[in-house]
Amino acid sequence: MRREPVLNTLILLALLAVPLAAQALDEPFLVTLATKAAILALAGVGLNLALGLGGMVSFGHAAFFGIGGYAMAVLAAPVQAYEPLMTWPMDLPGTKSMPAIWLAAMAAGALAALVIGALSLRTGGVYFIMITLAFAQMLYYFAVSWPAYGGEDGISIYVRNGFPGLDTLNPLQFFGLCLGVLLLALGAMHLIARSRFGLALDGARQNPDRVAALGLRPARLKLIAFVISGAVTALAGALFADLNRFVSPSMLHWQTSGEIMVFVILGGAGRLFGPVAGAAIFVLLEHLLGGVSEYWKLFLGLALLGIVLFARGGLIGALAGRAVAHD
Repeated sequence: MRREPVLNTLILLALLAVPLAAQALDEPFLVTLATKAAILALAGVGLNLALGLGGMVSFGHAAFFGIGGYAMAVLAAPVQAYEPLMTWPMDLPGTKSMPAIWLAAMAAGALAALVIGALSLRTGGVYFIMITLAFAQMLYYFAVSWPAYGGEDGISIYVRNGFPGLDTLNPLQFFGLCLGVLLLALGAMHLIARSRFGLALDGARQNPDRVAALGLRPARLKLIAFVISGAVTALAGALFADLNRFVSPSMLHWQTSGEIMVFVILGGAGRLFGPVAGAAIFVLLEHLLGGVSEYWKLFLGLALLGIVLFARGGLIGALAGRAVAHD
């Protein structure tokens, strides 16, 4: 019996069991932690498509995460202030509808990824890493100097946006919504990895010259994957901003890019549930050790070092003991 599907099922059941148990024990804060893990896992799923499947080591995915958060703020803040989003050439109202905000966030993230990817993919290796980092930092400093949305202090959104048929202020219902979005993203990732596009992208990662000899364009394959990756990460940013009801430039900072990459590497790059396991470990360590010492990330660094040295397939790879599913 293959062990990885069993591990994936156990991870999913654990993620589902924590908020249900917390609700029964009247511990809503633990529901919020599980929701945070699900949202960060979604951001990791976005990066995993670019990094795990496409071999693109992007250190600028915070750009898309932050764009998703600010897309939510731009659309929701005018509703909160009872002002139109735009007054010229016509009054354009904002919205509190999550589906509309998600579409806008994904479109903005995809557009940014198209521009950044088209320029960054002209290079490779460490140059690709540094260019994606540079773009993210450019957007970070733009947000810091954007007074309309709080500048360095960010902006609070006092009322959580709505989803048809749900009370999004109910922690358990909002968790269920975020988990549902995560499962859809995981399902899409699974289908992409096994599609002809996914196989060609994996080939471009391993041997771009051979893929080019077959009449395909490796750069185009990688750009498409990068755009999809940016859209998914932006969706996670919109959900994260809704969870906190707050948006700030920290969502665009290079440290956020590093954390998203840590989720993927801890769980296992290229593994379907790798980002889920990595995000859950990150949130768990933050909760358990963050109150003990402000240097809790030292322990996270030690765990990451152990994974890199002794378990190149991440936590799931070490436990499953077999090759990545799409290899």
